[in-house]
Amino acid sequence: MTRVQTWFVSILRWFDTEAQSDHLDSDSRSFNILRVLPFIALHVLCLLAIFTGASSFAIGFAVAFFFLRMFAITGFYHRYFAHRTFRTGRAWQFVFAVLGCSAAQRGPLWWAAHHRHHHQYSDTPDDLHSPKQGGFWWSHVGWFTCDAGFQTQEHRVRDWARFPELRFLNRFDSLVPLSCIALFYALGEALAAWAPGLGTTGPQLVVWGFFISTVALFHATVSINSLAHVWGSRRFDTEDDSRNNFWLALITLGEGWHNNHHRWPRSARQGFRWYEVDMTYYLLAGLEKLGVIHDLNPVPESIRQETLERDRQRQGRTTA
Repeated sequence: MTRVQTWFVSILRWFDTEAQSDHLDSDSRSFNILRVLPFIALHVLCLLAIFTGASSFAIGFAVAFFFLRMFAITGFYHRYFAHRTFRTGRAWQFVFAVLGCSAAQRGPLWWAAHHRHHHQYSDTPDDLHSPKQGGFWWSHVGWFTCDAGFQTQEHRVRDWARFPELRFLNRFDSLVPLSCIALFYALGEALAAWAPGLGTTGPQLVVWGFFISTVALFHATVSINSLAHVWGSRRFDTEDDSRNNFWLALITLGEGWHNNHHRWPRSARQGFRWYEVDMTYYLLAGLEKLGVIHDLNPVPESIRQETLERDRQRQGRTTA
């Protein structure tokens, strides 16, 4: 393709991720500026808060939408689609896939395939977002700026690719975020007309409820790539550099128990000890009681015993 055609296709892929997929260089790790312009724009648009101002409602809405989508990413994109740690019906599967898409972190098939690849090659040269291989900034915000990070590796998600609704969401992954922007604008304008005491407008709710909330959500999520492989403690001697980190676990609803997760990724629970706060697991357990999901995979007894033994060994080294 000519350079102009390449630019056109890169822009088209903002809306249709399968556009000219046969011309995608899946091995290229070169920076693709057109590929990431929407990501850059998302950050720049946060500055509009200078002009829209803030309100308690808009800030509260942003926080609530942050945690709702964090749960959709951690509970469903990660623990369900990537690792199949529990089961649910097709309708609920679709609902949470839509919520995951609203995080603007690509579609469920792409997310699950990429994460499965990460577990197979964690911290090796084939791991696209390893800080050990590429450094902090590459593992945090660099890996998805290249064509190697764009394509969905469908052979890794054949179990999910059989659902046409998931394939649709994955192909047109920008549809849900754009719909959120339109809905938030309409809600903000409605509140401005019907509840002016809230001090909220359409532009303000879009800036806080979507732009700022989404940027915060993105950086919290990818901190597991960049920080949870360099900062924290290692209970288990896994073949990668994964670490447990209490602070990351708090902001990501439990994903910070990353060394635990790499030791036994098939568990729906990542906080292996009672004091390891794992909000995603607690919420999943609640959904199980409500009948929304079922068959949560537990931490096996052998892994529980190994956890206790590792902690006793570490405590012994500390007191020696």
